[in-house]
Amino acid sequence: MTQYAVVAYDYTDEEALDRRLANRDAHLAGVRELAAQGKFLSGGAILNDEGKMIGSNAHFRFDDRADLDAWLETEPYMTGRVWEHVDIREVKLFDPSA
Repeated sequence: MTQYAVVAYDYTDEEALDRRLANRDAHLAGVRELAAQGKFLSGGAILNDEGKMIGSNAHFRFDDRADLDAWLETEPYMTGRVWEHVDIREVKLFDPSA
């Protein structure tokens, strides 16, 4: 399996935070499902200087980029117009037990 870092920044319009909050439960349910499958490794919200959520960062493990892209097509933060810009990079996470 390949590891990926996903850094996603939210839209900045007036309704952006409302859309994030409206889609948050579905987003977190999906992340919990990915964690149960061993695909979600770590992650959380990106905050601005005032502590407001403005994006997300996470590490995932998928069979390949096509599987990651297929997940993104159904991710509530994508379909709900929360994430405006998503940067995806293949990574090799440090394993302290190795």
